[in-house]
Amino acid sequence: MSIKINDKCTGCGQCLDHCPFDAIEVKDNQAIIWDNCNLCGACEDSCPVNAIIIEKKDEESKDLSDYKDVWVYGEQRNGKLADVVYELIGEGKKLAKKLNENLCVILPGKNVSQLAENLIDYGVDKVYLLDNKHLKTYNDQYYTEAVTDLIKSYKPSIILLGATTIGRSLGPRIAARIKTGLTADCTGLDIDDETDNLLQTRPAFGGNIMAEIVCKNHRPQMATVRAGVMEPASQISNYNGEIIKYDINLEDITLKTKIIDIIEEAKESLDISDADLIVSGGRGVGSADNFEIIEKLADTLGGAVGASRAAVDSDWISKEHQVGQTGTTVSPKIYIACGISGAVQHIVGMESSDIIIAINKDPEAPIFNHATYGLVGDLFEIIPALIEEIEGKVNKNPKKVS
Repeated sequence: MSIKINDKCTGCGQCLDHCPFDAIEVKDNQAIIWDNCNLCGACEDSCPVNAIIIEKKDEESKDLSDYKDVWVYGEQRNGKLADVVYELIGEGKKLAKKLNENLCVILPGKNVSQLAENLIDYGVDKVYLLDNKHLKTYNDQYYTEAVTDLIKSYKPSIILLGATTIGRSLGPRIAARIKTGLTADCTGLDIDDETDNLLQTRPAFGGNIMAEIVCKNHRPQMATVRAGVMEPASQISNYNGEIIKYDINLEDITLKTKIIDIIEEAKESLDISDADLIVSGGRGVGSADNFEIIEKLADTLGGAVGASRAAVDSDWISKEHQVGQTGTTVSPKIYIACGISGAVQHIVGMESSDIIIAINKDPEAPIFNHATYGLVGDLFEIIPALIEEIEGKVNKNPKKVS
């Protein structure tokens, strides 16, 4: 891109007021552009006589026909696949079917061949096995080098990663290496019927709108996808898939960081991302001390404790419990929202729950528009009554609570 000022310029100075970088000067009734111009276009829009023109050079058309297949990044830790991988396989299978291409999984690690065999049972056509001693535990440099090399060799059309800590670290590094785009934190994926481009949907502007993003001119098309929003793949008996072992030399890489030791944090409560039942508290709980009532109901039901962003921002509970757009997306069988008004950002993170129970004293709270069951009233009266009823039934019939 370049910027030009033609002889229509009158030196009126309107462009000076609109330039956010002070990159324009008017001298002898003529506008002059300085080197710190970043071609944002504000001056072009403000010019009353159309004297400023930003010229955009058309990108050279690229042959994208060599890029085939839908790939899923098979994130694993200690020989166990992340749950989001099965969700990506389920969604990836739909995309591959529309494109009439193969669904493949990239599986880096050490001694993970058994995982590769298990992946075939979920309808995976090809598993690219990167078995290397340097890939035993995740390291940005090793993993980026290995996966990038594999991509350059086989040229996939689409690559999907979970929007996990690892996925959010690895995805941008790979995209930068292979010079392609990356859409982060997607909640929806589809294929354009006319162009076969990947349609990538994600929340924007604080979750108030959903943006659809397309990578038209580069391949592969890459996206990280939120956990808990896609339907996991089901096992398929006797599926005919292929395991391809890919060898790569990582000996010459000089690491900037090394893993000395891994110490897993002891968890005192259930992880909300895996829980079948979650009891969440919001601003209506009122204080950190009052969260004890949320914890007690969760313990009584054998569930996990969740929270809204308002509760986390108030330091009533730690970030790991946050449900929503900026927290964790969950999909339990039962979600109980206590004192949560139902902002869009929170709804995005739990609306796929099978059953949603809302407890709120405001009958107009937006949460009730999404609830399967709603209880209008004071949570400090309703929750103790629920706990008492549940504990009473447990004492009478310890084998079953209904």
